[in-house]
Amino acid sequence: MDNVIEKKSFDFAIRIVNLYKYLCGKKQEYVLSKQVLRSGTSIGANIAEAQQAQSKPDFISKMSVALKETTETKYWLKLLNATAYLNDNEVKTILADCVEIEKILTSILKSCKK
Repeated sequence: MDNVIEKKSFDFAIRIVNLYKYLCGKKQEYVLSKQVLRSGTSIGANIAEAQQAQSKPDFISKMSVALKETTETKYWLKLLNATAYLNDNEVKTILADCVEIEKILTSILKSCKK
């Protein structure tokens, strides 16, 4: 994968899947973890789909959905932290990765809309 955002979002999805397994296995949490699994893995799926976009508006649309999914994922991660399913150390790096992806997507979208 030469595409930075594709690689980062794929690696992030792996972390999200592992987080889901941890939350279900160790914390016995099944509802919030399913939400973060869906939104967190959707980021990369939409980015991958955008690579095969049929037009610039289609590309922008898919990348915009990916950006929205980062916002939702941040919400679930913060909620998992606030409800003590994840402590500050556990949420810190994965949340930072999500914010980094969000910034890259925002930059890509700004450059596309010029």
